Amino acid sequence: MSARDDILASIRARRLVRTAEPAPYRAPRTQGDLAESFAQKLSAQYTDVRLLDSIAGVPDAIADILRGRNMAARVNIPADSELATLALPNVEVSREPPGQFDAAVTFASYAIAETGTIAYAASRQNPASWHFRPVLEIAIVRPGAVVAEFEDVLRDLRGKGGLPPTLNLVSGPSRTGDIEQTMELGAHGPKNLAVLVLKS
Repeated sequence: MSARDDILASIRARRLVRTAEPAPYRAPRTQGDLAESFAQKLSAQYTDVRLLDSIAGVPDAIADILRGRNMAARVNIPADSELATLALPNVEVSREPPGQFDAAVTFASYAIAETGTIAYAASRQNPASWHFRPVLEIAIVRPGAVVAEFEDVLRDLRGKGGLPPTLNLVSGPSRTGDIEQTMELGAHGPKNLAVLVLKS
């Protein structure tokens, strides 16, 4: 047997030795009150998060958020949104796309407790562009929209027919540290984010 044969035989023998594959790491699932966990995680990301008993508290919360930022009592809501029927007695409502100094109100498709992330599935009722234009975005999270993990979002979307054209993931207001390693808010999206989490 030549040296070449010895080398090839050694290679073949090594191929036959199988090593056990390490089990993939799996983070423990988020337990307990998912809404509370989501609120705690997102609050740490420069976000005003408020837990409300029901949608009846939304009008007063929106008015208070606008007052707290010294903004006009005016919000932009998509014309086809389910929020179009929401009564906001102390706030003027525009159906036009928001500008860079406006406040926009939308329903969040999902809220992920594990990371404190909002997931927006783009649709006619929830246009993707509305999450980048305003200076302030107010997101409303319905009770059934809070899930434990991102994988739950994907499972639910697949069950509803597949992924939307765009799925935006938001964990706090837009920010960057590219300029002199200084944190700047509002670099490429809303400078302010407020989230109203409905308990029921």
